[in-house]
Amino acid sequence: MASIALPKLKAPQIDVRGLLARPAVRLAGAGLLFAGCVVALVNLLGPFGDNGLSVRVPLDASHAPPGWREALKPARGGPHTYHDVVRLSERPLAPGAPAARSRAPAAIPFAGAGLPPAPLAGFYAPGPSGPLPIIAQDGRTPAEAYARPFKANGRPKVSLVIGGLGLNASRTRQAIEALPPEITLSFSIYAEGLQGWIDMARARGHEVLIEAPMEPIDFPENDAGPYTLMATGQPPETVKRLEWILSRATGYFGLTNYLGSRFLATDPAYNAFASSLKARGLAFIDDGSAARRGGGMPRATAERVIDDKLSGPAIDGQLAALEAGALQRGQALGSGFAYPVTLEKVASWAVEVEQRGYQLAPASALTVRR
Repeated sequence: MASIALPKLKAPQIDVRGLLARPAVRLAGAGLLFAGCVVALVNLLGPFGDNGLSVRVPLDASHAPPGWREALKPARGGPHTYHDVVRLSERPLAPGAPAARSRAPAAIPFAGAGLPPAPLAGFYAPGPSGPLPIIAQDGRTPAEAYARPFKANGRPKVSLVIGGLGLNASRTRQAIEALPPEITLSFSIYAEGLQGWIDMARARGHEVLIEAPMEPIDFPENDAGPYTLMATGQPPETVKRLEWILSRATGYFGLTNYLGSRFLATDPAYNAFASSLKARGLAFIDDGSAARRGGGMPRATAERVIDDKLSGPAIDGQLAALEAGALQRGQALGSGFAYPVTLEKVASWAVEVEQRGYQLAPASALTVRR
């Protein structure tokens, strides 16, 4: 077979400098570089949509209850921001504690009459920052006018206050709609749309408290916000801040404390607070931090926080202990926070507690003047 000699092929020589010098090539290269940057930016920020860009930032929020970012929304008529509300209790979760799993309780049918819309004529007057509660000319107080009506049936009374509401829309709506109207609801004064939430709660039959931020022992590491009632504050300053708190909304029968271990233990500070509440005809219900405090206004103290330990079995145990206390003393008051697992457990418990021989009562029914 004859052999054929093939010519040797040489790789083509490309003049890179000359190629890059051409305007068209440089323009195409710039376009490719820009496209690559856009792809990288979208991967970082997420897709462009109707709501703009969403930045994906990893956060260590293992100790933060759901809804803590909503707490940074501005309060109506007040300051625009305050510290991140990550520690929403003086009893925070232990580091690394797993979040309890729960399912959202279903809304219960509501066939009863709601509470009258607020404000009620004769129970408010204009103040520097908004309407302030007052005692009516006939002597009736806002504590009486805005409380849920109650008639005892002779059985041991059990009551619950569920707080931290208004900071998370879904949790707040669940508490209003899934808990029976005998459960008292407590709202943060920093909540956006506070009056709307209170109106919704009263329409479903719930009586309402608002939360007065008070100085804790570990202030300023644990900060309750710009209108915190300070233990070292002079009485006029305490009253001024308290009036701002009271003017955030109407329709509440009293106040409860948010934090406050130092404030509540300081006589001059507490006395100024209590005197102002008494003069306005309001009740004060504390979470156990002021059990020995009086003040001449309707008072009640929660004997236990049902979700100190955030797990279903632990909450069940606290609710059982609350029943035992009511059986022993005739009545018992507990408090909890609007965690998903708390709402789930309380909703289930409230359906069954009266079948066990107790009477579910609003917190106002357990107050006494002292």
